[in-house]
Amino acid sequence: MDTGLLILRLVVGLLIAGHGVQKVSYRLGGHGLAGGTEEFRHDGFRGGPLTALAAGAGQIGSGLFLALGALTPLAAMVAIGVMTVAMTVKLPHGLWVQDDGYEYPLVLVVIAGSLSLTGPGRWSVDHAVGLTAWPIWLSVTTAVLGMAGALLTRAVLHRPPVREEAAAGARPAD
Repeated sequence: MDTGLLILRLVVGLLIAGHGVQKVSYRLGGHGLAGGTEEFRHDGFRGGPLTALAAGAGQIGSGLFLALGALTPLAAMVAIGVMTVAMTVKLPHGLWVQDDGYEYPLVLVVIAGSLSLTGPGRWSVDHAVGLTAWPIWLSVTTAVLGMAGALLTRAVLHRPPVREEAAAGARPAD
């Protein structure tokens, strides 16, 4: 079981961290902070570079902490938060990733939540420093807070879509 948890943590954690690196740099095929900012603007978020930087930092940090198995419930909370925001963006496209749906972020949310519940396993920083007995209430609370924080972020930073006629300066027909 510990080997499986290690492999799962490494793959998922490094993928989440890599996604964050893409948001804020030109590494791993990213388009730099300007590209990350444009991605958020295109998706209807305000906040400019700060929004992209916060999302990228959240993904990098939570991904690395998950990969290491360090402060696992807290790392999962942040990963759940950033991936839940991604799910809200992709929700109108349906489930499947080939239609730009929310399948991939959903899988990452479920894995992060599951790692919070199971713990990171024996080969982890948490185990090395004696933090393996996370209470179940903490794991559940961090998962709920991650989703709640994401929905609050969406409510605060997302602009409603502008109707085309309003954007063009035309009056809507009665």
